[in-house]
Amino acid sequence: MKKYIVQSIRLTLVLTVLLCVVYPVLISFIGKLSKGQGNGETITVNGKVVGYANIGQKFDKPQYFWGRPSAVAYNAAGSGGSNKGPSNPDYLKDVSKRIDTLLKYHPYLKKSDIPVDLVTASGSGLDPDISPEAAQIQIRRVAANRKLNEQQVASLVASHTEKPLLGLFGPAKVNVLKLNVALDALQK
Repeated sequence: MKKYIVQSIRLTLVLTVLLCVVYPVLISFIGKLSKGQGNGETITVNGKVVGYANIGQKFDKPQYFWGRPSAVAYNAAGSGGSNKGPSNPDYLKDVSKRIDTLLKYHPYLKKSDIPVDLVTASGSGLDPDISPEAAQIQIRRVAANRKLNEQQVASLVASHTEKPLLGLFGPAKVNVLKLNVALDALQK
């Protein structure tokens, strides 16, 4: 019995050192090698930080591309999903309102054309990306509200579409903040 207690204490000490000292120091070091040196990749315009590349923000003006809805009102301190399932009446009401809003601003769309990522929140509630399809259905609205050529806006979307990692891992995506910053720069 004493043998097992001593082994358990040793294992606890080794794991404590590994998981509470070595691992955090290693991850911190790796973070320092990344963009933003582990503090997140900031997006700046004219020397002013306008947001973080990996945290979604609310865009609801018609002249901007809209991102995924957020279950936490884009509050990074309260990251999380809604925990409401697809049969929950409140959830269905929220999704229905989002669909109605999209159809109001995109009268040329059918309900079946709306990508799911424009009407459902992500698990974190802070997803900064949308699918290329979600960006493409917004081109017409954004171009009209900014009085730009649709082809010009479509080219901007194409240039901001990130392909899957190594062409295999994950979906293609468009970072909404980066796209909207580029859109503002296009009009200057």
